[in-house]
Amino acid sequence: MLFALTEELKRRLSEHVLSNYGYRLSQIVAELPPKVELGDLAFPFCFELAKSLKKAPRQLAMEIVAGIGILPGVARMEVAGPGYINLFFQRDRYLKNLFQPAPAAEESHAGAASEKIILEHTNINPNKAAHIGHLRNAVLGDTFARLLRSSGEVVEVQNYIDDTGVQVADVVVGFQYIEKMNLEKVQAITEKFDYFCWDLYARVSSFYEQNFENQALRGKTLRLIEEGGNEAAELARHIADRIVRCHLETMSRLGVQYDLLPKESDILHLHFWNHAFDLLKKTGAIHLEDSGKNKGCWIMRVGDQDLDAKGKEEIRQESKDYEEDKIIVRSNGTVTYVGKDIAYQLWKFGLLGMDFYYRPFYRYPDGHILHMTHSTGNNQQGDTVFGCGTRVYNVIDSRQSYLQNIVIAGLRALGYQGQADRSTHFSYEMVALSPRCCEDLGVQLSEEDRKRPYVEVSGRKGLGVKADDLIDTLIERSLQEVKSRHSDLSEAEIREISVSIAVSALRYFLLKFTRNSVIAFDFKEALSFEGETGLYVQYSVVRANNIFRKIREDDPTCTAESILLFVQNDLGRSFPAERIEHEFWRLIYLACQLESTVKLSIQTSEPASVAKYLFNLAQGFNLFYHRHRIITDPDPLRKRFLLALTQIIRDTLETGLGLLGISVPERM
Repeated sequence: MLFALTEELKRRLSEHVLSNYGYRLSQIVAELPPKVELGDLAFPFCFELAKSLKKAPRQLAMEIVAGIGILPGVARMEVAGPGYINLFFQRDRYLKNLFQPAPAAEESHAGAASEKIILEHTNINPNKAAHIGHLRNAVLGDTFARLLRSSGEVVEVQNYIDDTGVQVADVVVGFQYIEKMNLEKVQAITEKFDYFCWDLYARVSSFYEQNFENQALRGKTLRLIEEGGNEAAELARHIADRIVRCHLETMSRLGVQYDLLPKESDILHLHFWNHAFDLLKKTGAIHLEDSGKNKGCWIMRVGDQDLDAKGKEEIRQESKDYEEDKIIVRSNGTVTYVGKDIAYQLWKFGLLGMDFYYRPFYRYPDGHILHMTHSTGNNQQGDTVFGCGTRVYNVIDSRQSYLQNIVIAGLRALGYQGQADRSTHFSYEMVALSPRCCEDLGVQLSEEDRKRPYVEVSGRKGLGVKADDLIDTLIERSLQEVKSRHSDLSEAEIREISVSIAVSALRYFLLKFTRNSVIAFDFKEALSFEGETGLYVQYSVVRANNIFRKIREDDPTCTAESILLFVQNDLGRSFPAERIEHEFWRLIYLACQLESTVKLSIQTSEPASVAKYLFNLAQGFNLFYHRHRIITDPDPLRKRFLLALTQIIRDTLETGLGLLGISVPERM
């Protein structure tokens, strides 16, 4: 409601300025005054207008306030400072409108469904169990998809499966040459497969260090996998498919879902890369080196304009593989990661002129069908059309910034400037562990590591925390707390609450930091009921629900219907605008800022904005709860007014948590 009202006021003010001064404002910015006593919206456009008309901004502001007339929802206007126009809303009417039914989605987002956003995230190499770093990628991507969809966008979530990469090849080497196992024996493994591969993958590094012959097995195996139709390729396919299912189960525990799993092997077997390669050669986007260390390689020319703001030299210093990263095809004919990714990006935008085959791969508990690409067969995706996006977000960690810039440079070199502009690298920093968290999980640390602010994880070295272990530990710790608080509940109820708390703790912790912040995960901090945590926000909703539960027990007449009737019939008479105190109005106004916060979060690609907003609203509600006798207030009208405020805040917090992928249990 606040967003729609603000946009309408911007339109009215812009039209007034154009009609009366013949000037079209470049934009109208609506600011929030530092205190509600100063107004609800502040408009500084008179400063821009003054430069054109050669008048004092304050004089123009006074003229506009005097001449614009009545504005919808506005009680009064004031000129502030050297030329601001401050607007004060009709508080009672505003509060009453909050209880009106929301417009249907198709009405409030008319036309939005004509375009599709493709959001790629998670992208775990299918060679071992997921770890905590993968969870940040998945939670960021899943939350951003939820935010986009809440704004009416059509979003297709993809999880790219690099099933032909060196990581999978390493596990194949481990099975064939360390474990001496063929496909049949690997298929017979009954223990948790992603955990088995986690340990095996760590052992492969030591195996390679033993001699040169062992090292050569990686390249040999990688070529066999890319060629297909051999034992190594079949083993790689089994490993990748089985690990992917493990990853899907892990992510489902956090409510993360996907629409499509594109496989790198299909990009190769369907010759997507060959087609993209021809396009790049024809346009001169790549060239064949005939001398030097890169002789025989196809190289991408990357201009400074395609690098990020840090500049070419800084990226050169940060990336140890800077010179090698721009190699698109190696001298031995194999394609680098970035080459295949250019082909994939072209397909995402519908620019490749080729398509995959699709088959259903996985059914989520809610019935949603996840499809996987294939290189042969008949399409089985029903009416769904994959790819052909108008905007693409790639959620990939910041260490891949240079490679992502090369992908965008490839689009530009091919003449696809608009698509390059609409390609966003949704980058983020790594997740580490606090030394205390490592000790809690039984990770052995050196004395030096214990003194560090955080400890980095490394799957290749076997140092890290498996995602499932982390979730299990959070659930077990939550179970202990819930049992101590609610011994009367059944085991199933306690388990359900504990899972909700664990997911809240983890998702909120991974979201509350801005994307460019390194996270040091800590159990004690994440599971705290105090401070900026998911549990604090969750408990605020539970507290509000407890108020309504207690009210229904003590006063059966005080129902949701009675609160609605009070707002519709008695609010203006009992609590006219001047009687709605600043303290209450501040909370009401804050509770109405969820939609604008979501839009800002989308605009800046920063889900942390929503997490911070919900924490601030929860803080405001808890202060309100402790200051006022909501349940026992002797004045029945005032009680319903306080309950109306509680309902607005409760509903906003619950909606906001849902956007973060966090549910609210009945008790905590």
